Amino acid sequence: MKKKVILAMMSLFMLGSTLIGCGNSQNTASKDRSLEQVKSKGEFVVGLDDTFAPMGFRDEKGEIVGLDIDLAKEVGKRMGVKVVFKPVEWDGIIMSLNNGDIDVIWNGLSITEKRKEQIGFSKPYINDRQVVMVQANSSIKSKKDLAGKVVAIQMGSTSEDAIKSEPEVMKTFKEIKKYGNYAEALMDLKVGRVDAIVIDEIVGRYYANKKVGTYKFLQDNFGEQPMGVGVRKADTSFREELDKTLDKMKADGTTAKLSQKWFGKDLFIK
Repeated sequence: MKKKVILAMMSLFMLGSTLIGCGNSQNTASKDRSLEQVKSKGEFVVGLDDTFAPMGFRDEKGEIVGLDIDLAKEVGKRMGVKVVFKPVEWDGIIMSLNNGDIDVIWNGLSITEKRKEQIGFSKPYINDRQVVMVQANSSIKSKKDLAGKVVAIQMGSTSEDAIKSEPEVMKTFKEIKKYGNYAEALMDLKVGRVDAIVIDEIVGRYYANKKVGTYKFLQDNFGEQPMGVGVRKADTSFREELDKTLDKMKADGTTAKLSQKWFGKDLFIK
């Protein structure tokens, strides 16, 4: 009898060991290898809207430049990998990330609750506001004056989310006109096809400074949002490495220097 009991206990022990071994194998298989894969590939691909000045856009020579371009290049250099920039339609950029067509969204990407449901984010690095931009001679003084007016936004942008968060204001607009990028919207504002644009402040002020006296901004705005680098939710190790590298760049003054280059002051969150 004792012999049978001992044999039964040994069988149970061996079965338990096998199950534990299988569990460990599954854990190992599911372990995040995103950083390892980036290093092995020797590059990461940045998805962006290449008209989104001054974060990422094309200069007179057709080269992609901007604050986020400089940041990504420096991060890649410190990680020992190349950075490839891939223009993507903004309205579908989150799908491109989750499908694996790109590795990050690094293009003045506002961190919102809606986006956090779909993707992960680095630590926020700049705060931005959604402002209202009009012609310099416009009679529009506040959000109330947008009643009966044509208001432009970029499709898939946080500007769209911002105006939807104030439905009592939005319902007074004559029309919401959606554009593939802000450059097209600004052209229509300049010639009067739209009355106002709701736009990221850093982008709006960049364009306004290039054409002094053409545009103005209302004191009213549609709220403030932080910007971060968008990554796939599963890519934990890659995101952590991005955060560590950006923290080091803040500590040694690199981010401040780049912000001075593009904005004339340090806008980075301390």
